[in-house]
Amino acid sequence: MNSFEGDMPATPDLMVSVRQTFGLDVDLEVPAFSQRSEHVSEVDPAYCFNHDTTLSILAGFAHNLRVLVSGFHGSGKSTHIEQIAARLNWPCVRINLDSHISRLDLIGKDAIVLNDGKQVTEFREGILPWAYQHPVALVFDEYDAGRPDVMFIIQRVLEADGRLTLLDQSRVLHPHPSFRMLATANTVGLGDTTGLYHGTQALNQGQIDRWNIVTALNYPPQDTEIDIVRSKVPEWDAEPGTLETMVKLANLSRSGFQNGDLSTVMSPRTLISWAQNARIFNDLDFAFQVSFLNRCDLHERATVAEYYQRCFGRDLPDSTANNQPEAG
Repeated sequence: MNSFEGDMPATPDLMVSVRQTFGLDVDLEVPAFSQRSEHVSEVDPAYCFNHDTTLSILAGFAHNLRVLVSGFHGSGKSTHIEQIAARLNWPCVRINLDSHISRLDLIGKDAIVLNDGKQVTEFREGILPWAYQHPVALVFDEYDAGRPDVMFIIQRVLEADGRLTLLDQSRVLHPHPSFRMLATANTVGLGDTTGLYHGTQALNQGQIDRWNIVTALNYPPQDTEIDIVRSKVPEWDAEPGTLETMVKLANLSRSGFQNGDLSTVMSPRTLISWAQNARIFNDLDFAFQVSFLNRCDLHERATVAEYYQRCFGRDLPDSTANNQPEAG
């Protein structure tokens, strides 16, 4: 990855008001950078911040604490971190910790390069030692899906004053004072108890214990969710009450999942997709089909169609509610 611009300070050089910057009713100030680098995310001015999650993440940035954000899919865990970092001008790099990420990807490996026309072997640092030595917030997404050998590498740097040893290079790295580490996960390291998140696994409790703050970000209250969808699709000329009814339907799907009637749940991300598709197709029913219904189990679509009728007072078209392949 590219190095940082020389004008960027090595450590935060100003304080910003949490009340003014994040809209939370608290009298706190947090450190921030006055300059932006290429690794700072773009600010979404309409983003809605969750009070508890925002304070937890801000504590991580301000006091060099390791923060793990857990919650259902589509609740905005990673985006929450990105938008906080963007307002602090804090460089932020996200890594999806899937099963294909290996020790070499994180630490680095030897590579053959051309030097003065000759092929030579040169060690190329991975993302972890690079971030460790820069003012970067390193975010591990899908933290509960990482391979065990990779997780033990991460465990070395979970402590704020930890050291990263590169055995192949006989080097011991010290953390940059503005290095921060955060993670997002659908579970809290105890394994998947819902059946929704295949590929997640139980994590070493010695490692979970090293996270200073564990916060939960789940689906927001109805009024907040309406504001989120409206902010994402401001140009959609929806009929009065449509967004409220859409959120009501989403909440019915969540209750149905909790009661065992559905195996698929409608997340805020799905709601946003539904609104965006309704604007594109100018057809709320068809947008619902392609945004949510088609991903449901065939035997559960009648239940979803019943929820739709209950909320909107009309049946889905037969081609939508009964979209099942013919037996062949």
